[in-house]
Amino acid sequence: MSEGTPTGDAAAPPARRSARAAALPALLLAAAALCLWASSRMTWVRVDSFDGLGDARSTALIGGTWAAATTPLALTLLAAIAASFAVRGWALRVVGVLVAAVAVAAAIPAVTLLIEGADNDKAGRLAELPARAEVTGTATHPAPAVLALLGAVFALAAAVALVRKASVSAGLSSKYAAPAARREEASKRGSASSGEPQSQRELWDALDAGEDPTEEQSPDQANPGDAGDTDTRR
Repeated sequence: MSEGTPTGDAAAPPARRSARAAALPALLLAAAALCLWASSRMTWVRVDSFDGLGDARSTALIGGTWAAATTPLALTLLAAIAASFAVRGWALRVVGVLVAAVAVAAAIPAVTLLIEGADNDKAGRLAELPARAEVTGTATHPAPAVLALLGAVFALAAAVALVRKASVSAGLSSKYAAPAARREEASKRGSASSGEPQSQRELWDALDAGEDPTEEQSPDQANPGDAGDTDTRR
């Protein structure tokens, strides 16, 4: 086989890069969804209350209650995994932007809880306390909030990877055109040949098109109409 023949080894690195570009966003999205789902099952805030009649009451508020969007956001990230394999180009960039928005939405309640703590009025409302009950204290659990924040970081990294995947896919599609497109282009170049030396790539494209790139066209082949006119004049 000649040096100009494209081999599987030459095409392997771009294929491996494309496979990694496709797998990385899916892995990051799965990790982000897992973090958000696990955080939504854990206790974020514990509310202590007393209604003046019975004993003091302690109510645990899980992430799905304190930050109600946590579970839907985790499901959205799971849906984004399927979308990352189903769409290309600008649509994939749109998916990346939406995933970035999900990351921001997931990070806001976690950051708020870690910085400001739990609001007593919100805690009492979410705990569904009786009207006569009063909130005597709240205790925050930072671990679930940190886990949600980690999920937001994974989601943001996935958004960046999706945008880069869209760029890589566009570059590969332009560099490695379909064989039919290359054959058509080679045919056009052959029909409009100006006698200039052809590159190795053009030679192989011409062979794919079923042409002999080393065979020069005779004047009659180049201008069949002129030959017909000559015969008529004779």
